[in-house]
Amino acid sequence: MTSRRDFLQKITLSTGLASLAPTLLSATPATNSAQQPARKLRVAIMGLGSYGTRVAKAMKDCQSAELVGIVTGSPEKIPVWKKEYNIPDKNVYNYETVGQMKNNPDIDVVYVITPNSLHAKHVMQVAAAGKHVICEKPMADTAANARKMIAACEKAGVKLLIGYRLHFEPYTRKVIEMIQAGEMGKLNYIDNYQGFKIGDPTQWRLKKSLAGGGALMDVGIYCLNAARYLSNEEPIWVTAQETKTDPVKFAEVDETIQFQLGFPSGLVASCATSYNIRFERLYAQGDKGFAELSPAYGYGPIKGRTHKGPLDEPVVTHQTAQMDGMADIILNNKTIDPPVDGQEGLKDMIVLDAIYESIRKGSAKMKL
Repeated sequence: MTSRRDFLQKITLSTGLASLAPTLLSATPATNSAQQPARKLRVAIMGLGSYGTRVAKAMKDCQSAELVGIVTGSPEKIPVWKKEYNIPDKNVYNYETVGQMKNNPDIDVVYVITPNSLHAKHVMQVAAAGKHVICEKPMADTAANARKMIAACEKAGVKLLIGYRLHFEPYTRKVIEMIQAGEMGKLNYIDNYQGFKIGDPTQWRLKKSLAGGGALMDVGIYCLNAARYLSNEEPIWVTAQETKTDPVKFAEVDETIQFQLGFPSGLVASCATSYNIRFERLYAQGDKGFAELSPAYGYGPIKGRTHKGPLDEPVVTHQTAQMDGMADIILNNKTIDPPVDGQEGLKDMIVLDAIYESIRKGSAKMKL
């Protein structure tokens, strides 16, 4: 199988992402104009919360994807979304009627943006209806559920993609390209962290039955995923520690977690995530240079520098770039590296499970 290093040594991102069009799916709206699909990807969003709204607004600028349907359990939202996005009655569903979508040829894919612990149920519902699925990260609440999701989509013959928006983001892609091209030499250390102060103590993200976990599931997964795609390796061990300063607010989920990942080459990634600390940075050090993104994981604008100086990449709306890129994957069978498929999501879930297990066992070093 072609490694990320082999793949990325054949391409260049030095002039932005436009140069990738022949070999890799485009990652900005501007780069899609030359190779638009014969038709747009027709998307229904399942879960009309804050992030579903963000995706919907971003899709207004997509060249290769369009919002055509909704799935919601909140009837009061239906007239608002119908008016805002010109959605016909026949493309409106609730969580009990998803199966009826199999009779609707005007929807290609459903983007599942519901609480983490509902992802498996909803993805399997959509797959059974014969529609492709995009599932927001984290893919699931456990690796076991992630495997069920993959199996369901394979059985139904539909594609399963995970909402890794940063895989389409120009600053992120530039750092990946530089590392894989050997510009930083042998990578020997990664330090990255992402966190914020979470608000409303009654929200679903603080309920284990819906969220599956806390900061680690929500934003720590960015750090884990980045360590994997920057290293171009899979971790072989993990150890983790949890800190909880507010046992009432974070009674059900993790507040702050530090975790370390060890890779076959000897590289170590030191990562942290929190629902009570506002911080955000990615740093990769090699024996010939370094790269830093700060901010690194939020909705932008992302900023960065390397040993060669400041980075100056195109600034894009992440979800617009993501949906245009995913349209190319679904409609044109294109690929992207690092990937955004179900297997990529499962690899993260396996490590997340091990991080929680390490904490349960008193920071034990868990082999993967």
